[in-house]
Amino acid sequence: MAIGSTMHTFEVQLADMDRGVYDDFSLRVARHPSETNAYMLTRVLAYGLEFTEGITFGGGISQTDEPAVLVRDLTGQTTAWIEIGAPDAERLHYGSRLAERTVVYTHRDPAKVMAPWADKRIHRSEDLRVYSFDAGFIDSAAPLIERRNTMILTVTEQVLYLDLNGTTLTTAIHEHELG
Repeated sequence: MAIGSTMHTFEVQLADMDRGVYDDFSLRVARHPSETNAYMLTRVLAYGLEFTEGITFGGGISQTDEPAVLVRDLTGQTTAWIEIGAPDAERLHYGSRLAERTVVYTHRDPAKVMAPWADKRIHRSEDLRVYSFDAGFIDSAAPLIERRNTMILTVTEQVLYLDLNGTTLTTAIHEHELG
């Protein structure tokens, strides 16, 4: 018998001063058995850092034609394709053809994540943005995840202040471009 996903809830208070976005919201996040806490946390942080009307989690591992997080407008058109971790170039090419904006949030070394994309065809690769966090940040925060979580995300001047279940951590948000 296969092991099912584990449900996690996050009560999030968001204050993104860089974008002028302030909101409180609840997230129910299904963590697939093959998904690490580090990947799930990066997915939740990407959701918060990209929070806007129409944002949603993708269909998960079984939905290969959707990213981990996406934004759709009122017509259902995908406007942002948001990948987590280390997606391959073909997936980014597909996503950038569908969406106005393609973004990757990674909890891994961004140089190693981007290296396999060199000399690969990625539609509008010059517009692709990769975001990473300080080394060790995700590894320090991931063990703090519980089944029910309270999270305060504050962003100012590309610095993320994360309060996860009463523990506060800080990281810069690093932006990387291809080429």
